[in-house]
Parts: sequence; C-alpha cells; structure tokens
Amino acid sequence: MTKPLGLVCLASGGGRTVLNLQQAIQDGRVQATIEAVLVSRAEVAASSRCRDAGLTTLAPPTHGDLDDWILEQLHDRQPDLVCLCGYLRLLPMPAWLHGRVINIHPALLPDFGGPGMYGHHVHEAVLAAGMNESGCTVHYVDERYDHGPTILQRQCPVLPNDDAQTLAARVFEEECLALPEAVQQIAEDRRAGQTD
Repeated sequence: MTKPLGLVCLASGGGRTVLNLQQAIQDGRVQATIEAVLVSRAEVAASSRCRDAGLTTLAPPTHGDLDDWILEQLHDRQPDLVCLCGYLRLLPMPAWLHGRVINIHPALLPDFGGPGMYGHHVHEAVLAAGMNESGCTVHYVDERYDHGPTILQRQCPVLPNDDAQTLAARVFEEECLALPEAVQQIAEDRRAGQTD
C-alpha cells in the first residue's frame, strides 16, 4: 500500500479549513495524514480546535522570528506537502520548499488576490465589482501573494442580495470541497509518478 501524503498545515485563524481537511482524510476521500498544524500565534482559535481534534498543534515561542520558526519546523519535518489553511503571512520560499506548498484563496484568481486580499476584504471587493460569480482557487505558492500555478478552482454564484458574510459562507462551501480535492489530486499524481 502506498504511503499517504504527509501534510503540515499552517493556520492563522479559526482552523475550519484544517478540520475540514482532516474530516476528508478520516472519511477516506484523501490519502494523506496531517502530521502537524503550525499556528501563527498560540491564542488563535485554530490552536485549541486542532488540538482538541487530536492533531499535533504547535505555536511559536513568544520571542523570536515567526518566519524563522516556521521554516525550521518545516525543514525538520520535511512534509510531502505544506497546506496554507487561512495562513495570513507571506511564507518565505527557500528553494527546497518550491513545489511543496499550496494555498486556498476565497476568489477566482488572478482576480481579487494580492496583499490585503483576505477574508471579508475579498468578498467585499467581489461585490463592489458587480461580479455575478465567485469561488475559490487552490494554487501552488511562490514568492508573491496569491500567485503561482493554479491546481483547481470551484465556482459559485454571487446573488443579488448577497453581502460579504453570505457570499463568504457560499464560497467556504466550495473551499471545503476544493482543498481536499486538490490534495487528493496531488497524492494521485505523485503516486502515478512513482509507478511510471
């Protein structure tokens, strides 16, 4: 049996994306295992939620550089894939990480991405632009915010009476499908590469 894809997840918020991915793994929809969750601060909700779900969850020390700590943890663990699950900092990308980090963004990139485009800011921008469609994008991470090759996108309608909150909820439903689908796609691609 092929070894599951080893994941490390990074989170800055509530942890819903990590827990959704873990549920997909438990349901057998994704051949992967979450080896650790790295949170940007000990007090974020993701820290307690992921720990309560039985996931190894680590927070940075109160002193020192967060980026250095994250890279040290990733280097020590050498995961097959790093998933940015609502991680709001630009991750430094040394050469050894290239092609091993993915992100999920709550819009159809390349539109509505870049610095400052996260959470409700994205959905407000989509509404202000009068778009009739939104969605989410899973993409490989490079040295720029919300940049890098797209793995997959999922669409949803923008309804006439939407506000940022209702649109966010609809987009998040698509995110709950998109990230597990992308991770499974990567797992299958790597497995196929090993058997060629």
